[in-house]
Amino acid sequence: MTTPYQQQSQAPVPPQSPPQSPPQGPPQAAPHHHAPHHHTQPPQPQPHQPHQQMPSGPPSQPYAGVGPYTSPIPVRRTSLGNALASEWTKIKSVRSTIWTLSVMVALVIGIGLLVAATTADSDYDTVPTTLPGFFGTLLGQLCVVTLGVLVITSEYSTGMIRTTLTACPQRSRVLTAKALVFFTLSFTITTVALVLVAYASMGMHSGPAVAEPTGDQILGATVGAGLYVSLLGLLSLAVGAILRHSAGAITTMLGVVLLPSILPAFLMMSDSLRDLGSKMLEYSSPQSLASLFQIDDGLNNGWPQLSVLAGITAAAMVAAYALLEKRDV
Repeated sequence: MTTPYQQQSQAPVPPQSPPQSPPQGPPQAAPHHHAPHHHTQPPQPQPHQPHQQMPSGPPSQPYAGVGPYTSPIPVRRTSLGNALASEWTKIKSVRSTIWTLSVMVALVIGIGLLVAATTADSDYDTVPTTLPGFFGTLLGQLCVVTLGVLVITSEYSTGMIRTTLTACPQRSRVLTAKALVFFTLSFTITTVALVLVAYASMGMHSGPAVAEPTGDQILGATVGAGLYVSLLGLLSLAVGAILRHSAGAITTMLGVVLLPSILPAFLMMSDSLRDLGSKMLEYSSPQSLASLFQIDDGLNNGWPQLSVLAGITAAAMVAAYALLEKRDV
């Protein structure tokens, strides 16, 4: 007679199978065997464990072997020099710059040499031989005025100003770079043209009957006149930045140049406005250039007119800076 224990030991061993996951659902009761009674302890309640929240952020080391991105292009802080290089590239690559300055140089040198060639030595007994440069400068200054306006208004008309201010968000730096590049370019070319005319005229007319120009006269006819024309062009740039319209800014600057020469003729008809007319005529553009060339002994040397123009240009530039920072593009 076999007991239940012997039956269990003699039962065939089933083949081993891979472990399977326990079936879902309530646990089933094990089959009852006639086994000795064992005291089974009831399941102990597990202590309550607080819910641990998984971190939501990205892992500190996402992938092994992948480091931070490094740009192959060297990154460095920009400065005014970068803005100057950008503006120089733009102003020298625009056709209007080349044509306008070429016309200005042709007027100053061409008219100056023409006047010097068609005058005699006796014409310079009371006036300096640097006088021929005066006539070409009267027309050449209009070219510089036009160029000063186009330096800033052309970017507004084409929409290039948005790209410029995106590349250089500091708007004051952009205007400063434009002003420095344009002023340096216009002053250099105008002064070189005036120096060429002055020394060519002095070489054509010399002798005991000719009044040799003094150092002050040569300085006024070259550096002084070049500085006056360049400041007039810088004033045009400031007006263009304020108006942001090419035609309107050019018309305004033509009025600034020509109106003080025409209006005094009407103001002097009235006794009460005669002083105003004479003062306006004294500080007009033709009279200021005549003073710098020292055509008449009764005129001053032109430096007071140059100082007044510098003050007006500085005030216009301050207004341009303020409006550029305030207004949208």
